Amino acid sequence: MTVRYLLPLVVIRPEPGNSTTCATAREMGLAPISAPLFEIKAVDWDAPTERFDAILAGSANVFRHGGAGLADFADVPVIAVGETTAAAARSAGFAVSRIGEGGLQPVVGSLPPGNYIRIAGEDRVVLTPPEGARIVTVVTYASRKRAASAALQSVLERGAVVLLHSGEAARHFAQECERLGIRKESLHLACLAPRIAELAGNGWGTVAVAAGRTDKEVLELGARMCQTV
Repeated sequence: MTVRYLLPLVVIRPEPGNSTTCATAREMGLAPISAPLFEIKAVDWDAPTERFDAILAGSANVFRHGGAGLADFADVPVIAVGETTAAAARSAGFAVSRIGEGGLQPVVGSLPPGNYIRIAGEDRVVLTPPEGARIVTVVTYASRKRAASAALQSVLERGAVVLLHSGEAARHFAQECERLGIRKESLHLACLAPRIAELAGNGWGTVAVAAGRTDKEVLELGARMCQTV
């Protein structure tokens, strides 16, 4: 039986994640519209010289864009959020000691006392470590915003389901819609986490949060919304 999708699915996350999400969407029978509204760029950073018990990594971009400075921590185990981040760490030659889900804070909340380095992007959540756990943060990459193209504007004006993978994406997408005068009521957001839904703001036709924190789960949510909203 052929599934009928009432609305198009728009993927705005940056590459290479955009291509990965779109490929999975096509395997599910969807015809996703790829429209990255961000580009990930490496930034200059200085590696701390102290000793660390583990690296805290919440994104695969840590290892894609960390550059030569990562070599200073080659022997430090990685605590990663999600299988994608763990796979990127292993591909970069790191050993992964633990894989968490649902963001860094749940992982950080259970850390034993020690000295940790958080390698992160410019846009990141504030972490609250438990007593005895010290976290040093370094920023190695940043998301550079892009304006929505005329082609994307045309799609959005007719109504669509949009996948949101980050809080930064939620804010930027909302700002672009307001800048272009696109009616939010015709757009439906499939969000990876509650924080993302909150940062998207109000006025949308539908805002829903995936059951889990994986790309597959937010895609499954988006597919259902394309059929029903």
